[in-house]
Amino acid sequence: MSPVKVAFVTPGAYPIPSGNSSSVERVVEKFVPLLRPSVEPRIYGKIGRNLPRRSMVNDVVCERFHTAKRSAYVANVGHALKKFGPQIIQVENRPTYLLKLKRSNPKAKIWLNLHSSTYISPRHISDTQLRKSFALADRIIVNSEFLRTLVLEKVPEARMKIRVVYPGVETRRFQSRYTAEGEAARRHHRERKGLAHRKVVMFLGRLIPLKGVHHLLSIVPRLIKVHPDLLVVIVGSPFYGSHRTTAYSRKLIKMGERYKKHVRFVPYVPYSEVPGWFMAADISVMPSGKREAFGLVNVEAMATGLPVIATRAGGMQEIIQHGETGYLINQKEIKAELTEKLLLLLHNAALRRQMGIKSRQRVEQLFTWEHTAKRWLKIQRNEVDLKFRDDPEQFDEQIYMEPPPVPDLNQGIAYEDEQVISYDMGFINLEHLKATSQKDGG
Repeated sequence: MSPVKVAFVTPGAYPIPSGNSSSVERVVEKFVPLLRPSVEPRIYGKIGRNLPRRSMVNDVVCERFHTAKRSAYVANVGHALKKFGPQIIQVENRPTYLLKLKRSNPKAKIWLNLHSSTYISPRHISDTQLRKSFALADRIIVNSEFLRTLVLEKVPEARMKIRVVYPGVETRRFQSRYTAEGEAARRHHRERKGLAHRKVVMFLGRLIPLKGVHHLLSIVPRLIKVHPDLLVVIVGSPFYGSHRTTAYSRKLIKMGERYKKHVRFVPYVPYSEVPGWFMAADISVMPSGKREAFGLVNVEAMATGLPVIATRAGGMQEIIQHGETGYLINQKEIKAELTEKLLLLLHNAALRRQMGIKSRQRVEQLFTWEHTAKRWLKIQRNEVDLKFRDDPEQFDEQIYMEPPPVPDLNQGIAYEDEQVISYDMGFINLEHLKATSQKDGG
């Protein structure tokens, strides 16, 4: 049986491969090659400096186009798709592309893979267009249960189309510090970066208000009173692949200047350098706002054996196990709880190690690119196997059958410790579900 042809259409914001791209392109670059040989994938994206019009990326054909005008980019991709003849076209994070691509390739099934809530917001797409796009999609993939719920609030009629597929991490690149090789790498990075003999709290991400770095900087005075050897390292810039600043990032730098011995800013670094920064840290902090759909950076930090403190927001609640791999803190009490949990971890090296080991284990169990590819292939196989469409009972037996947006905590869910095992092979924190249920009157 010949492999299914699948086209992956990226937004056209960044080329592939690129060390300066967003997580959207990274997800495509890392997991798509793992679909072979079951699938014959092809990637469509932006042409970049020193990149040819067409080349192989990890044994996958990648075709590139100019993207100065997005309408022209989508049209050119549509023409190229006709030549390839895919059975499935997966559009990455741009619902507006579905209408044009379906029009130019009517015989192909069309999937939408949402990486965030940004491009389903009114700023980017009208409610009418959104509903048309979702009606046109044969399958809608989201990267968290949180994003699934958000989508259902906007378009409840799309419920039966939605599947959750978590992104992952390369565990060989993001190695554990709890091996002989990892310990040596950690010593190397700490010495090279001038972090030896310091307790290092790390934030790595974009310097935008949503990420909440100002909360971390505001509690530095309280932390250094107890831990004078503390160094808060802020790695990132407002924009991908750029050192440009904004009013917000300049405000952060001004806040940090008061404590120069305890705060260090490192402008945007290429993705290849990210593992080294996490290896050099002792604790990772992500005080993001409620719109964080997944938070891949938390998985990357956990892969290196770091405990993570993050806000009880968005998809991060599905990654971090409170009290096991780190802590989830409430946004309304963010400064007080962040201070409390940081002081606890800074004081207790054994607890940091215990949580760090569990972090690495959780990543290996749930959040690798191999897991991502496996889940995607199960969805694809159900899509091409038409038997279940004539047999509702067989369809009901599939593990991907969605629970309601806010699950009934007394029915249809398997409990294991303090987690809910979802039918999408993902894990949701039970505490979060209970809180959501109570909020909604459940």
